[in-house]
Formats: sequence, structure tokens, C-alpha cells
Amino acid sequence: MSYTTQMDAARKGIQTKELLAIAEKEQWEPDKLITLVAEGKVAIPANKLHTCLNPNGIGSMLKTKINVNLGTSRDLNDLDLELEKVQDAVSMGAESIMDLSSFGDTRKFRRKLTTECPAIIGTVPIYDAVVYYHKALGDITAKEWIDIVEMHAKDGVDFMTIHVGINKQTAHRFKDSKRLTNIVSRGGSIIFAWMEMTGEENPFYEHYDRILEICEEYDVTLSLGDACRPGCIEDASDISQIEELVTLGELTCRAWEKNVQVIIEGPGHMPLDQIAANMKIQETICKGAPFYVLGPLVTDIAPGYDHITSAIGGAIAAAAGAAFLCYVTPAEHLRLPNAEDVKEGIISARIAAHAADIAKGIKGAKEWDHQMSDARKRLDWETMFRLSIDPEKARRYRESSKPEKEDTCSMCGNFCAMKNMNRIMDGEKITIFDE
Repeated sequence: MSYTTQMDAARKGIQTKELLAIAEKEQWEPDKLITLVAEGKVAIPANKLHTCLNPNGIGSMLKTKINVNLGTSRDLNDLDLELEKVQDAVSMGAESIMDLSSFGDTRKFRRKLTTECPAIIGTVPIYDAVVYYHKALGDITAKEWIDIVEMHAKDGVDFMTIHVGINKQTAHRFKDSKRLTNIVSRGGSIIFAWMEMTGEENPFYEHYDRILEICEEYDVTLSLGDACRPGCIEDASDISQIEELVTLGELTCRAWEKNVQVIIEGPGHMPLDQIAANMKIQETICKGAPFYVLGPLVTDIAPGYDHITSAIGGAIAAAAGAAFLCYVTPAEHLRLPNAEDVKEGIISARIAAHAADIAKGIKGAKEWDHQMSDARKRLDWETMFRLSIDPEKARRYRESSKPEKEDTCSMCGNFCAMKNMNRIMDGEKITIFDE
């Protein structure tokens, strides 16, 4: 049997090679997984032209996945450096790379990703249109915006963020709501500005059916962008955010009618006590489509530490139903991240994702912690390093302050509770001070 997309295949009962690979990774029965793909509750971003892809499934009942944003900018346009960051991100366990390049030969970088990188590849066509056409924003035509979507599909990207929810009605509501930080989404601000200057409807909304045709042809998953995501905790859960979400829910159903897979983008900055409720609202409005969140960042006052504010919010969000976490680095709000920032962001996001997976009872999650605890009990340092989420850092920290005795660390020495309890439980006598 032939099929157009992973959703179409699932609805026809076809177990694709991508679905089977994911079922094995997730320790799921293919027959159960295929039902979730058919319903839209699990997305398998897998462009037909991305032949080196190592597929992954995105859904709240699967292992929480993380996305890493990379790409060039006008101030830092080093393709080799960005490719190095990509390689590091994949080696550190990132399942997805999103190319946010906004300067230089963006197509060269994008094509290199889809021909060499095994991670899921995502893009934001609205950024690239401004770079590609190299003309004033107001002079870009509706057709030209859509042509960039088709170009990215042909280049092999697996999912695209399309800022389609901010139509004229949503924009009018936004202007009336008087937000503290307005629109903080780059793509959202661009399309809002274009609409204001031209007086036209959002072309992605107006020509949504054409976008669905493109996505169905190449099997591109739509990431429905949150142009009105809150950029500060003051704006969280306001009318602009929720009205856009309602529009995204309607657009999700239209996509599913065409067998196009969807993930929904969400906040943003948000107080701790609103996160779980937002996840449930999204699940209801968007009929269980996977939720992709940036953070959420739980406070606005920590520039330089926003990988931490993001990890706190991300763990709560994923435990409450988010399926996909976009990493945030220490450089957020400050600069383009360097290689060390990328590492810090990835590790923070992976910790958040894993903590949520434990809470959700994802297969294999708690077992990893059990193995680490057993190694700690046995003072088996090599196994502890191997099981660490960042083995290199764990080893470096221990070696930077060598203990007098190898079976302890420089924190406790002879006072080590693990060591002393092991000996006492084995019937030995301990003196601690004179050993």
C-alpha cells in the first residue's frame, strides 16, 4: 500500500520503518503506537527527502524529546562553528535540531543538515524569507512567503514552525490587550509587522490549504507557532495567548483532515502555578496534539541562568503533558550561544525531560536512576561516570579534588555515609578518625 505521510500510513494500518524503529526505542508495541500516530497524539517528523534521519516520536506518552536551536546571525555568521555545535548537540542526546539562521547562505547550511545530520531537522521559513529575498519586509508578497515553505520542504526539513495563528482577528485582540512585553516571538513580530504595513491577512493563515498540500507531499510536520507566547510572567495566560491557541486548535483539525502531522508550540515565560493548567488547556483545545514548549521560564530576573529557569518550568510542563522541550541556554536574552552555552542548555533540558519521564512512568526512566544509586552505594566511580548525564564533567570534578582514599570523595572522606554503612551492614567495626 502507498501512503503520503506517517499519519496517512498509520490510518491505513501500515507500519513504516520509522514507526517500527520508534516502537523499539520506546519499548512499545507497534500496534499501540500506530493508533496514537493515526489519532495525531504522536508525531513522527520524517521528511521523505531526509534519508539519513534517525527517527523519533513526539508525544506525551513517549520519552520527552528535546530540541536545540542553532543557526547563524548577522553578528556571528560562522557555518563551521554552527555545524560543530550541531555535532556536539547530537552526541549529547538532542533528538532535534532547529535551524534559526537569519544571515548568510542559509540554504547551504540547511541542506547540509538534511544530508548529514541524523536528528530531526526543523526550520522557521519566515526568517529565511527575509534573508532569501533580501528586500524590505513590506515588499515581500504573500506568494513569496509560501514559496519559502515549499523550498524548505524540498530541502528535506522534517518540521517547520509556521506562524499561522496570528490572523487579523488575533492581531486586533492583541492590540487591545496592552501587553507588558508585546510580541517576543521573532516570527510573530515579523508577520504582525507585515500585516500592519500591508493591511493584508497573514498569508500563512490565508493560504493554509496550500501549506497543507506542500506538507502532505513531502511529509513535513507542522509546528504551529505561538506568535503570541508570553515574553514575561506578567503576560502569561492572557487573552492573546489563549485566543491564538484556540485558532491553532482549529488549524490542527484542518491539518489532520489532510493527514498532515501537527505539534503545537507553547509558552514562553510563565509562573510555576500556571504551567500545569496551560498544558491541560492545550491538550483539550488541540485534541491531544503534541505540545512543544520553550521552557517555560518561571521567572524573568535570571539572565545568564535561564537554562535553570527553563529547566524548572520544562520539568513541570513535561510532567503535566508537554512532549517536546526546546532548550534554553545561559545566553538567552543576551547573545548567540557559544559551544559551552549549547552544552549547558542541552544538559539542563535533558535533566528536565528525564525528571518528567520519571514522574510520568516512562519505560526505562526510573531504571537509569536505580542503576546510578546502586553504583553510588557500591562506591563504583567508573560506573557512576558512565551513567552520568554528563560523564566528562562528573569525572573532571572528582579528579580536580582527589581524596586521600579512592573509595571516598574530598567532601566526606572517612565520614562517608555510604562507605561506613556498607561496612557496618557487613558486620565490621568502624572508628572513622584513626582509619
